[in-house]
Amino acid sequence: MDFSPTENQVAIRQAVEAICAKYPPEYWLKCDSEERFPEEFYADMVAGGYVGLTLPEECGGAGLGIADAAVVMQAIVESGAGLTGAATIHSYVFAPNPIVMHGTPEQKQRMLGPLTRGEERACFGISEPNTGLDTTRVSMRATWDGTNYIATGTKVWPTMASTAARIMLLARTTPIDQCKRPVDGLTLFYAPLDRRYVETSKIAKLGRNAMESCTVFFDGLPIAPEDRIGEEGKGFYYLLDGLNPERILVASEGISLGKVALERATEYARERVVFGRPIGQNQAVQHPLADSWIKLEAAQMMMMKAATLYDAGKPCGAEANAAKYLAGEFGFEACTRAVMAHGGFGYAREYHVERFLREALIPRIAPISPELILCYISERVLGLPKSY
Repeated sequence: MDFSPTENQVAIRQAVEAICAKYPPEYWLKCDSEERFPEEFYADMVAGGYVGLTLPEECGGAGLGIADAAVVMQAIVESGAGLTGAATIHSYVFAPNPIVMHGTPEQKQRMLGPLTRGEERACFGISEPNTGLDTTRVSMRATWDGTNYIATGTKVWPTMASTAARIMLLARTTPIDQCKRPVDGLTLFYAPLDRRYVETSKIAKLGRNAMESCTVFFDGLPIAPEDRIGEEGKGFYYLLDGLNPERILVASEGISLGKVALERATEYARERVVFGRPIGQNQAVQHPLADSWIKLEAAQMMMMKAATLYDAGKPCGAEANAAKYLAGEFGFEACTRAVMAHGGFGYAREYHVERFLREALIPRIAPISPELILCYISERVLGLPKSY
């Protein structure tokens, strides 16, 4: 496989970099410190057609592949925007996939068009306070009353839920004890967030503070049947359409977070003079940075392999999970080393590497833990017995 960028990808990256050049690292530090959504940057992304990168052109999207989307995300992160910048459009790349794959023509036009035009913002409600990664155990209920589904329960981590117009919502429509398998009986909705029935509470968190994360409480939210995606009870299966592209996209961002931190550390190591010589002349500083460069390049190759397979319609579960694992581990390691290379200044916000380190925990944790990826590889690739 040839993973070198195509002419189109080079042009895409240059166009994104031109937009990002308007927003120096200080802009992102200010957004993070003030916990303010980067409205100006988001507006430029909408104007440039970068919201809904992989959505069909007839729905207002760019019709690009996941490899192209990874190029966009990496250009954003490496500009100094970090995950905060990428998160402004991240979810719109893969999360609407169930609508694309299983929605009616009317739903695609009604739901996707406003997203890509920036007229509506959406959030995504899958996780719950007490279920963790066991999605089959969600307790959110959506009960049919003869006219609407009535949703009651709690979701955690929907991004910017306080300002979103709609939510991609997974809820149980059939009690689990009435289903043949735990994965059955879950239904997916793209529901309006009617504030008469919904409340949000901001989650105070370590990093990416310009992108609000919320707990969302639903108290009898009515959802019209025309806002149900696909068949009732098949929602879990529809979510699977977005798993591999999500892992690939998260991997691309984790890698680039490590790269931008490494770039800053290398620049600092060349310029910082201690005991009459640049600290970058010392092998104790050189070697960790060189080691991180090698690891990040290896992760990049795995990510591009996964993206190429996905865009070709070939199986890529192992590669997508492996890419996410490598990016999470090596990206975090590179950000840690960047802080250490700066010494005490690494702890200072003005040097930005502490911001990258805080954000680097996200690709390690989400959307799946490194331990569960190892379980996946053990079972699906190595053929070992299931351990949980």
